Amino acid sequence: MPAQPLRLGVNIDHVATLRNARGGAYPDPVRAAILAQEAGADGITAHLREDRRHIIDSDIERIMAAIRIPLNFEMAATAEMQAIALRHRPHAVCVVPEKREERTTEGGLDVAGDETRLADYIAPLREAGARVSLFIGHDVRQIESAARIGAAVVELHTGHYCDLHAEGCIAERDEELRHLMAGAALAQALGLEVHMGHGLNFETVQPIAAVPEVVELNIGHFLISEAVFTGLVPAIAEMRRLMDEARSALA
Repeated sequence: MPAQPLRLGVNIDHVATLRNARGGAYPDPVRAAILAQEAGADGITAHLREDRRHIIDSDIERIMAAIRIPLNFEMAATAEMQAIALRHRPHAVCVVPEKREERTTEGGLDVAGDETRLADYIAPLREAGARVSLFIGHDVRQIESAARIGAAVVELHTGHYCDLHAEGCIAERDEELRHLMAGAALAQALGLEVHMGHGLNFETVQPIAAVPEVVELNIGHFLISEAVFTGLVPAIAEMRRLMDEARSALA
């Protein structure tokens, strides 16, 4: 089976992190969303955390009004976030684990351990027309649970793979990649659309982009960091080039 086209979702959270560090209106994450769209992003990802440490409520409405490409709304599985998602009705909703003390999302949802609650939680979102994604690890139990409760998408957490690469643990990194590939194959076989993301950069993206079942990568912190030196449009363009190069090798 030929590999599916590969989409790039650009996470703009950390433009808002910079804004909030100083206060005021700059840099504006909405402007980042528009630039990402112009640079060839297929979607915009924004995580409205419970503590509002980066994206804030008014950003969501402004982003949705400003862009033509889909918004992927990342959120914790809380009643507050469900109400916000149902009010705005973004194209996609990605449910992620969230702890106030963490610097960034540390792992995947425990869908298998919370199956009944999560099934009830995502049902209204599905009925409202949102494509529901669950951010999980590559564990077989989690993937099977995601399929059972009716998620349309799973986003497999690539953070551990990227950490192993950064630490120079090549054998362990390659083993983690094999686990991610097996997870992607299982998810697709169960009828789930497969995304991946977290921690990806220019050095780590190509092996992930070459996983044939993956149809979307969501990348944020690295692109915003690289934009400090090169600008957002060149950073996205280079990421897109690397993704496309890796995917074209599958043809």
